[in-house]
Amino acid sequence: TTFKNKTLSAVTQAGLVNNLNDGMMWGILPVFLFSLKFSAYDIGLITAIYPMVWGISQVFTGKLSDIYNKKHILFLGMLLQGLVILLIPFMVSFSSLFTLAILLGLGTALVYPTFIATIAQVSHPKERAESIGIFRLWRDLGYAFGAIVSGIVADFLGINYAIIIVGILTVLSAVIIGVR
Repeated sequence: TTFKNKTLSAVTQAGLVNNLNDGMMWGILPVFLFSLKFSAYDIGLITAIYPMVWGISQVFTGKLSDIYNKKHILFLGMLLQGLVILLIPFMVSFSSLFTLAILLGLGTALVYPTFIATIAQVSHPKERAESIGIFRLWRDLGYAFGAIVSGIVADFLGINYAIIIVGILTVLSAVIIGVR
C-alpha cells in the first residue's frame, strides 16, 4: 500500500498531502488572516466555509467516483487544492479569500471519498481492510506533518512562504497521481 503498488502508493501520498494542507489551513490560515487585519468574525467565516463546503459537497462528489475515472477525479481535486492554496498569499480581500476557501472545499470534496473508493477497487478483498488502514495511517499523519512543516517554514521564511510551499507540495501530489 505504501510503496509497491503504484495506484495504492499514489493514493496514499495524496491522502497524506491532502491532510498536510488541512493542517496548514487550520493552523496557518487564521494567522495569515489575522495579519491582514481581518476581524475574528471574518476569520471564523473564511476558515469555517472550507470544511463546511468539503463536508456537504462530498455527499455529491462521492458518487462521481462511481461514474467517472477515479484517477482523473483525484488529479483534478488535488490540482484544484494546490492552485487555490498557491493563490491565497496574493489575495487580501474578504470576498476573494472566501471564494478560495469554497474552491478548496470543493477540491477536498472531490478527493476525500475517492481515496477510499480507489483503495477498495484496487485492493483484493482479503487485503482491503489492511490497505485502508495503512492509507488512513499515512493520511492522518498528514495533519501533523502539515502543522509541523508549515509552522517551521513560517518561523523561518514567513507565513506566505509556508502557504506557497504547501501549495507546491499539493500540486506535486496531483502530478504524482497523474503519472502513477
